[in-house]
Amino acid sequence: MKIDKIKLQRLKMPLKAPFETSFGKVVERDIILVRAFGGGEVGIGESVAMPFPVYNEETTGTVFYILDEFLIPKLMDIEIQHPDEISSMFSSIRRNNMAKAVLEMAIWDLYSKQTGQSLSSAIGGTRDEIEVGVSIGIEPTVEKLVEKVEGFIEEGYRKIKVKIKPSWDIKPLSAIRNRFGDSIPLMADANSAYTLKDLNLLKQLEQFNLMMIEQPLAHDDIIDHAKLQSVLTTPLCLDESIHSVEDARKAIEIGACKIINIKVGRVGGITESKKIHDLCEEQNIPVWCGGMLEAGVGRAHNIALASLRNFTIPGDTSASNRYFEEDIIFPEVKLMKPGYIKVPTQSGFGFDLNEGLISKLVYLEKEYKLCSKLSKKY
Repeated sequence: MKIDKIKLQRLKMPLKAPFETSFGKVVERDIILVRAFGGGEVGIGESVAMPFPVYNEETTGTVFYILDEFLIPKLMDIEIQHPDEISSMFSSIRRNNMAKAVLEMAIWDLYSKQTGQSLSSAIGGTRDEIEVGVSIGIEPTVEKLVEKVEGFIEEGYRKIKVKIKPSWDIKPLSAIRNRFGDSIPLMADANSAYTLKDLNLLKQLEQFNLMMIEQPLAHDDIIDHAKLQSVLTTPLCLDESIHSVEDARKAIEIGACKIINIKVGRVGGITESKKIHDLCEEQNIPVWCGGMLEAGVGRAHNIALASLRNFTIPGDTSASNRYFEEDIIFPEVKLMKPGYIKVPTQSGFGFDLNEGLISKLVYLEKEYKLCSKLSKKY
């Protein structure tokens, strides 16, 4: 495939309201957009890294550095015929998965446009609509949380995910169940806030009939999660612990989880996401697509990923207006009907860029000419 030029843009995008988890509060998205130019088309990807290394070791700054110093220069040395080759091409560079993912996303989008197919079709998607849920951060009061849950239920979201941490767990979950009963699909996301010393407390979460408890223990653990899963009926879902298909294989083999959350940025790209999806399907492990407060570009890539067959649990890909007053794409992501988003059928990721807003938010740009060393074959 033909790639002539890569362009990086870094921009800051304010959230409508602060979003708080067990590891801190986010008030704006610090985003890197990667554009890949070739054959008269432009592919686009969005980095999900945060400006501080709390979700994982990467930051927006390290992603920009790794792209600039290592990943983009590698494109000058190796011919590419298909985006699936990118992950092996970057295998000599350890981790830095979010940096790898955003460049690979742009190339996948470019490939789908050059071949005249939607991104969903290009990666093997089978759905024309996806079920979606919503993620709710730690709120100032239980009353405020319950109010937000009620609003999202009225909008028809198919899954309610609430963030928990020590001292913010039993009370909020109890309030939600007392107000809405067991009929709403509810899950709790701990973002690694507990240890096995909290076993008695974690056992108390069983009373709430949760769909799952997401990543309750350490961000790099599967051993203790296996111990915890063995004494819980509620399924455990792994997020931060899974960075590759090999991580997923090992976690499944030792019984560390019954569900896996796949995030393109965390695992290094769409190709690795597909491998994890396929493994989980073979092992009867359901998967869903997690969110990282993405703007419209990242949100669109998540929609395409969630169109794969084994994404049987509603993901976190809510509408654009959940987080932003104005999004960087046209049209903005909206619910086509309560709890569902349409999978785009036009070529590429399926939306136009809101260039006017992007130009207002960008504060750093850099371009790279790649020229003739890349294969021009599909």
